[in-house]
Amino acid sequence: MTHPSAAERPAMIRERLNQALTIEALSVRDDSHLHAGHAGAQAGGGHYHVYVVSPDFANHHRVARHRLIYQAMGDAIRADCIHALSIEALTPSEANPPST
Repeated sequence: MTHPSAAERPAMIRERLNQALTIEALSVRDDSHLHAGHAGAQAGGGHYHVYVVSPDFANHHRVARHRLIYQAMGDAIRADCIHALSIEALTPSEANPPST
């Protein structure tokens, strides 16, 4: 795998998630600057936060949802492009609960 630059990684994360899941809402935030000096950051891996709303998460518990996201990231995790990934994974109804 060719390592994307730090500036290219959020776009790579969005692209992989869009390819793997049906996405209704997605945001990717680079939190690497908050971890400067951290051992994983020194190796070049970034710290990212993803917020994903997908109907694909229906009937999946939190760990299974995270697994779907990690599967989509694939070799980017193993190749130290991504050192840490903070995940918010919601179904559309969880993201937009009905008004009462």
